Amino acid sequence: MQVQDTPEEWRVVATTTPFTGNKTSVRTDDVVMPDGSVVHRDYQVHPGSVAVVALDEQDRVVLLKQYRHPVRQKLWEIPAGLLDVPGENPLHAAQRELYEEAHVKAEDWRVLADVYTTPGGCDEAVRIFLARDLSEAEGDRFEVAEEEADMELARVPLTDLVRGVLAGELHNNCLVVGVLSLMAARTGDGLDALRPAEAPWPARPFAA
Repeated sequence: MQVQDTPEEWRVVATTTPFTGNKTSVRTDDVVMPDGSVVHRDYQVHPGSVAVVALDEQDRVVLLKQYRHPVRQKLWEIPAGLLDVPGENPLHAAQRELYEEAHVKAEDWRVLADVYTTPGGCDEAVRIFLARDLSEAEGDRFEVAEEEADMELARVPLTDLVRGVLAGELHNNCLVVGVLSLMAARTGDGLDALRPAEAPWPARPFAA
């Protein structure tokens, strides 16, 4: 038995958009169920995101701590951001986010994992990259504002992050998936067997 997600689309007989925000919106679809009944499904429409596990030569991961108002917590996270331009190459977006949030560049990029963050209520798709061979970016630091103006930066040993995830001390979705995927890749076929940075991404197709 091959365990693999498969594309499928049930028939939608009506759609409305009761809310449109700055970056996302809420959509209500009337979806036909297998028994022929029609039900309402409300969900957030999201442009998609990228995130980066940036691993340095001392086996530390670049992190930032940022206030997240919906959960009323400051969370340790890996650099991440929205795919602001439809069809944007996710690698280019990830490189931009690593520069803007951590003022770091990387020479070696791989795909760690592709995930849907909350598929029961949002269509957000995230591609999580592994970035290695790190160095400080050239030029001035990116000017931050709002929540990002209060960010803390740190480099934390990967083993400490794995322990923190399993202890229930770290909760950011991309950090959890990223660091556990990295450890799994190491104990499996190795990091060089990871997908290339330009691997196809059906959830958010892009031009090379």
